[in-house]
Amino acid sequence: MPKTGEGDDKPDYAEQIAASSDVHKGAWQRTLDDMAAMAEDLEDEGWDVVTIGAGHTAPTNPDSGETDRWGFVHVVPDNKAEPFAEAVETGKFPEYRVFRNEMQGRIFMLTQLLDPESETAILIAGNFEVRHAPGLVKTALKEDMMYTHVQTLDQTHLGSFRHDDVEKFFPDPHKYAGYDVDFEGALDEDDEAE
Repeated sequence: MPKTGEGDDKPDYAEQIAASSDVHKGAWQRTLDDMAAMAEDLEDEGWDVVTIGAGHTAPTNPDSGETDRWGFVHVVPDNKAEPFAEAVETGKFPEYRVFRNEMQGRIFMLTQLLDPESETAILIAGNFEVRHAPGLVKTALKEDMMYTHVQTLDQTHLGSFRHDDVEKFFPDPHKYAGYDVDFEGALDEDDEAE
């Protein structure tokens, strides 16, 4: 790699992006593999399971969109819309679990929505950049709850779920509410948490 001046021994931005992309692809594949393994375990126990790898996940706050919905908005492929809608019709999904891994400024998350009465489970895998989370985390802390929303690419709303424990999604939520993350994943103070 040619050097353009003193102190240019660090990889350039394009190289950082490429290296980070490979790491993120690997982390996403592990998330999808974990989802498949969890689905198999639940099915072995007699549960009906719908698995969804979201095409896009956005940590949304009330000021960021055209609706007043806030929480995690998962955009699901059209071929998953009907199985998801059918599963939602079967139960209320009062239980949930969140599995997450943070890597190089990105969070890879798997949300299990569980309805023990009908033995129906919905597993949604998503990932997003941490730097987009502070607005959502501040709202969630203020409201003392979190939401999961599912929609298709054309913004057809398929379902929403309310969650009472913000820390399942963001352990140490005050850290995420008051900090930004730079490219390498180091936390830099942006402003004080409200």
